[in-house]
Amino acid sequence: MASTKITLLFLKVFLPSLFFELLIVEATTSVNSIDADLNVKGWGCIEGEKKALLEFKHGLIDPSGRFSSWVGADCCKWRGVDCNNQTGNVVKLDLRYFGLGGEISDSLLHLKHLNYLDLSFNYFQGIRIPNFLGSFERLRYLNLSNAEFGGMIPPHLGNLSHLRYLDLNGGGYQMRVSNLNWLSNLHFLKHLDLGTVDLSKVTTNWTQAVNMLPSLLELHFSECELSDFPNYSDLDPFVNLTSLLVLDLSYNDFNTTLPGWLFNITTLRDLYLNDATIGGSIPHVNLQSLQNLVTLDLSSNDIGSEGIELVNGLSICCNNSLEELYLGYNYGLSGQLPSSLGNFTNLRYLDLSYSSFNGPLPNSIQHLTKLESLNMSQNSISGPIPIWIGNFSRMKRLDLSFNLMNGNIPESIGQLRQLTELSLDGNSWEGVLSEIHFSNLTKLEYFSLHLSPQKRSFRFHVTPEWIPPFGLNYIDISNCHVSPKFPGWLRTPKRLEKIVLKNVGISDTIPKWLWTLDIEWLDLSRNQLYGKLPNSLSFSRAALFVDLSFNHLGGRLPCSFNVTWLVLGNNLFSGPIPLNIGDSSKLQVLDLSGNLLNGSIPSSMSKLKGLKLIDLSNNHLCGKIPKNWNDLHQLDTIDLSKNKLSGAIPSWVCSASNVDILKLNDNNLTGELSSSLQNCMWLYSLDLGNNRFSGEIPEWIGERMSSLGQLRLRGNMLTGLIPKQLCWLSQLHILDLALNNLSGSIPQCLNNLTALTYVILLGTQLNEPFISYSDHMELVVKGQDAKFESILPIVNLIDLSSNNLWGEIPKGIIDLSTLGTLNLSRNQLTGNIPQNIGAMQGLETLDLSCNRLSGPIPLSMPSITSLNHLNLSHNLLSGPIPTTNQFSTFNDPSIYVANLGLCGLPLSTNCSTPNYQNHRNDQDKEEDEDEDGRYMTWFFLSMGLGFPVGFWVVCGILALNKSCRHAYFQFVDETRDKIYVFTVVNMACLKRKIESIQVHG
Repeated sequence: MASTKITLLFLKVFLPSLFFELLIVEATTSVNSIDADLNVKGWGCIEGEKKALLEFKHGLIDPSGRFSSWVGADCCKWRGVDCNNQTGNVVKLDLRYFGLGGEISDSLLHLKHLNYLDLSFNYFQGIRIPNFLGSFERLRYLNLSNAEFGGMIPPHLGNLSHLRYLDLNGGGYQMRVSNLNWLSNLHFLKHLDLGTVDLSKVTTNWTQAVNMLPSLLELHFSECELSDFPNYSDLDPFVNLTSLLVLDLSYNDFNTTLPGWLFNITTLRDLYLNDATIGGSIPHVNLQSLQNLVTLDLSSNDIGSEGIELVNGLSICCNNSLEELYLGYNYGLSGQLPSSLGNFTNLRYLDLSYSSFNGPLPNSIQHLTKLESLNMSQNSISGPIPIWIGNFSRMKRLDLSFNLMNGNIPESIGQLRQLTELSLDGNSWEGVLSEIHFSNLTKLEYFSLHLSPQKRSFRFHVTPEWIPPFGLNYIDISNCHVSPKFPGWLRTPKRLEKIVLKNVGISDTIPKWLWTLDIEWLDLSRNQLYGKLPNSLSFSRAALFVDLSFNHLGGRLPCSFNVTWLVLGNNLFSGPIPLNIGDSSKLQVLDLSGNLLNGSIPSSMSKLKGLKLIDLSNNHLCGKIPKNWNDLHQLDTIDLSKNKLSGAIPSWVCSASNVDILKLNDNNLTGELSSSLQNCMWLYSLDLGNNRFSGEIPEWIGERMSSLGQLRLRGNMLTGLIPKQLCWLSQLHILDLALNNLSGSIPQCLNNLTALTYVILLGTQLNEPFISYSDHMELVVKGQDAKFESILPIVNLIDLSSNNLWGEIPKGIIDLSTLGTLNLSRNQLTGNIPQNIGAMQGLETLDLSCNRLSGPIPLSMPSITSLNHLNLSHNLLSGPIPTTNQFSTFNDPSIYVANLGLCGLPLSTNCSTPNYQNHRNDQDKEEDEDEDGRYMTWFFLSMGLGFPVGFWVVCGILALNKSCRHAYFQFVDETRDKIYVFTVVNMACLKRKIESIQVHG
């Protein structure tokens, strides 16, 4: 009975309310249904907001036609527009990747309910972010990244108090901020990205500003030109950032150590400090706080051995969380790889490239079974690849290139079934790489085996019938033996884009099917390929790069080709260059050097507007250099050397001021050095040697070509003085003016050639430069012609031989401490060899022969321990020949021949013999006579010149000045009268005296 009453009471109380709620639900459902029906019928969009969107559209430029859907009555169905289903208000505007430009209309302010605005990845071409964007009170998401905004970021954005996501990462145009105080109002902000925004002029400390954002989860300040990174001793700036997950401060210039407060952010998951000039010791902090760390990027910094300490510490606290570790490009990281790396059992990405690690790969790495990418390139890791490498079942990328590894490549590498990239370049592998190594690499897309050309014992051996299990799109096999037959298996991959088979011993013709492949890059250089190329060198799409140089290909050049870079040098191609070569409008690099081409250079080349490099050297081309290449403004390398070209240098040669290399040597070019060359202000290498140029060396070479590093004018008919302006070329390290008719003295200012005072290190990378052109120059070193290519940047030479130079050797030349070759032979130099010549410690070749140098061999000269070629013959040197250091190895008497005053080994003259003393006296007498002769020569010369000069000075004045002439002749007349009267009177007196003497006598 009691339960029945309770049930009735429940029904009386709750049934009405339940019924009322059901009515409300039904009403709501009906309203929503009506709204949905209205939206379906096109009545859901609010008219005022629709007009606002159309006005906004009207101010924009839409080249891609993304606004084509913005038609019709219902704006809620327009592309990029979302509305509230119940009210019809526009709440979301997502125009990401629309390719828009123009102006942003403030009509958007009519969208009162907008909470999501994304204008990222558009092209607003440097306009400022509108101030009115700070007026959207309900906005929670704002993304303006990579939209090419510029100028000052408006602080009005600080009014967006409900904002959760703000991304202003720049793109193309520089944005900047003067202060960050406006951030303090964004209390709910979870994501902040100001990447590439210039924060260098911020008046308040950036750490204090972001400290006011307690809800922040991600902070991205990459490439913001920050330099202030508070250290551990400052107040903890991140005391309120208790939820921070991602911190990106990469690409800044902090130039400091890792601050200790970073290790107090216990929630930190991803830390990016790459390229932030971080270095020095790691603070002694409790690394346990980083137990949630998933990604750590400290690459491209100045971290040394302390980085290994950090790895060891993290291996204890983060061994289960860390998945990505990037420490590459820290050259101070050295020693053996720490075995603690094996403790990061969840590690997926490990990058230790471009460091100084040595020793073998530690066995502990085999425990990293989840590893997907391992990059150990550009270290000094030694030993073989361990067999356990095949246990990495998830490995997608393996890069062991450019180390000191050796031994056989294990067959277990073929068990890496997920592998897509494999790089084994620059090691000393032994044995064979066979089909077994690739048996299970079904996903392989990138394979590179670029070895040293000095070690070609390694073999890539597969059967002719082999069908690769993978679909490669990139293959590079260089400097190892593949096969004498052209590899037919290259026909199998359907997505092959790049083929490099360089110096692999192929001695065959190029199959026709190769030209049908859809490739972008083809390098078959340095093989023994023979036969002819097709008349049309065309691929299914325009290839970027084709290099068939250093083979035995012959016949005529193709008549057409749709390539960007064409390198056919050092083959046997003959005949003329096709007249229609200018139709290949995409050409940027053309190398036809070292062939048998003849005829003239086609004038149609003037149509190759994008040409950057042209090398037609070492052919049989004749005629004049075309004069109509004025529009080739992109040219930076011109090599027409070793042909039979004639005429003068055309004026267009330096119409493109960015020309870097100009080589016209070994032709029949004539005339004076064209004044148009002075427009090549950025020229680094100028070689006009072995032509028939005449006239003087222009002063503007030193005045205008401040970047000149190599100047070779030898073997011409140049006259006059060596201009002192050449001393202004601070980068000049090769100066070759030999075999001309230059006269005068050597400029005293040669010591201003500062490039000959410091050491330049030659790059040690094995891979060759992207551009096929290799700068080269033929120089006379150690008395022999030598061609320099790869080491040319470190060759330091001055050759002024075989001219008519006189005077003394400049004493300042001893300041050129890294000069390697000095040749002043076959001139008329006098005086002594500089006493302190021993300061030239880099000197390897010294030739002072065939001059009139006198005095002893300086005592400092034996201290030049690098000297290995010396010629002092045919001078007037005297005294004993040194016998210490390098001089003890100079046993050839011809080095000192025709110096009658020298004595000692290797000459037969003993320094203590009477003949030597008599010769010294005779030589001193001869030198005195020579000195007297010089004085008498100057005496008679001054007499001969004095009379005509004095005569014409007097007569010239009388002829030109009338008053002087009258005064002079009046003076002569009066003097003549006085002399006459004086003579007559005195003669009369004398006559009377004589008569009186006779009378009285």
